[in-house]
Amino acid sequence: MRKLRDFIIALIIIAALGTLIYYMYQRTSARTSRDLARRIAEISPTGGPPESIEGLRQAIALYEDQIERNVREGAQTGVYWKILAMRLIDRDMDNDALEALERAIYYNSEDPVLFYLTGISAAKVGKSKVGFSAASQREQEHYYRLAENAYKRALELDITYIRPMYGLAILYAFELDRPLDAIVQLERLLLLTPSDTSAMFVLARAYFMTENFTRAIEMYDRILDRSRDKQIREEAMYLKDIVQGMLYG
Repeated sequence: MRKLRDFIIALIIIAALGTLIYYMYQRTSARTSRDLARRIAEISPTGGPPESIEGLRQAIALYEDQIERNVREGAQTGVYWKILAMRLIDRDMDNDALEALERAIYYNSEDPVLFYLTGISAAKVGKSKVGFSAASQREQEHYYRLAENAYKRALELDITYIRPMYGLAILYAFELDRPLDAIVQLERLLLLTPSDTSAMFVLARAYFMTENFTRAIEMYDRILDRSRDKQIREEAMYLKDIVQGMLYG
């Protein structure tokens, strides 16, 4: 009898706990819906839509599952656009890639990779506008500005993301004739990746463009000190000799 009584008591306790957990879940869900409804009302220009907060709460609760499903589907759609954009970039179809990237950013506006890829494609499209007309020149300026803004946005989202730093430096040094801005980006990059010889070559060029020949030579020496690749060393030595010739006559 004692065992039976203990078993019945245990069942009652389990049932009570189940009821309590369900009640707490319902209260949490309702509170979440109320909070969301209140936020919607607060951010509306007129202080809230025509529906009451309670009405909004009920609507949110009713369509909560559908909203979550739409969010998941939206996120997946963004991934598809990102994959498409990368494949278009691989095929040098950068105009189409920019359209795909715009759609991908619509679904995920906090992904630094999307802005980095936008910078790459916009810079390439801008470079293709050789300026036969004033309209073509304006287009080129538009795409270079888009590339710059995209790279900067990628860095706002991730300040340690070296690819947009390098892309921005290339844009400044080779397309926009802004070597001082390139130097800023490359010096930051080399603090993060001290052995990046590609960045060193561009930085040496930027120093050369600003007639800082001594720093350019130092950068070529740094390449020679760090790299064991024969081709890289020959290129660095060749460029160093050119700069030394200009410095010392």
